[in-house]
Amino acid sequence: MRSIRAEDYQAVPRAVAVMPKTFTAGSRTDRHHHPRAQLLYATAGLMMATAEDGTWVVPEGHALWIPPGLPHAVVMHGDVAMCSAYLAVEAIAGFPVRARVIEVSALLAAALVALTGEPVLYDEAGRGGHLAALVLDEIAQAPETRLTLPLPRDARLRRVCLGLIDNPAFDLDLDAWADQAGLSRRTLTRGFRRETGLSFGQWRARARVVRALALAADGRAPRQVAALVGYRSLQALRGRTEALIGEAREA
Repeated sequence: MRSIRAEDYQAVPRAVAVMPKTFTAGSRTDRHHHPRAQLLYATAGLMMATAEDGTWVVPEGHALWIPPGLPHAVVMHGDVAMCSAYLAVEAIAGFPVRARVIEVSALLAAALVALTGEPVLYDEAGRGGHLAALVLDEIAQAPETRLTLPLPRDARLRRVCLGLIDNPAFDLDLDAWADQAGLSRRTLTRGFRRETGLSFGQWRARARVVRALALAADGRAPRQVAALVGYRSLQALRGRTEALIGEAREA
C-alpha cells in the first residue's frame, strides 16, 4: 500500500514521487516544509494555503506549486481529495522560485492519476518514467492563475492585509485603513501597489472572493456567504467571482 506520509517521498530516487491523500472538512496541517518541491493538486474540494509571502486558494482542478523548503500550512474547506507530486530539486531547474496557483490541464491531471498506479520506484525507462517526464513538462508550462493574495513585507501594510483576511466584510474606507496603519493615504496606496502588484481595492476584492470560495466549500448558503464577505447582494459577489475566475483562466 502506498504511504500517505509526505516524509516517505522526500528521498525516493526518482524525479517525481506521487502521493494521493484525502482529508475531512476542517482538517489542517501545521506549518511545515519539504526538501523537495511540491505540486499540491486538489482533485476534489478546496484548500487554502498560507506562507510568509502570501495566501493561496486551491479549488478543485487547480494546484499550488510550492518551491523546495518553503514553510507553509494548509486548511481544508469541505472534504478534500488531493494528490501531491514531490519533485527532486535536480529535476526543476528553471521552475518558478515563488509559490503560485496553476490550473491543472487535462493532460497533467491524467498523468498524475496514472502515475499513482505505478510503483513508487517505477521503471524510469518505462511507462512510469514517461509519465514522470510528462508531469514535469506540464508543470513547467502551466500558466499562473490569480487565485492568490500576495502579502506585503512592510509590517504596517501586512497588518491591513491580515485584518482584511480575518474580516473581509469590514467596511472601512481607504483613509480609515491608512489611519489604522499609521500611514498617509498616498503611502498606503503606493505601498500596496509596489509590494503586491495590486491596488488596495483590487486586493480587498480578491480577499473577499478568496474567502467566499472557502465559505462556499464549507457549505454556507450563498446569500450568507455574500453577507459575510461584505457584498450587499449575491449578484454582486457572483459577478466579482466570475470575473476573477475568468482572469485566472486567462492569466
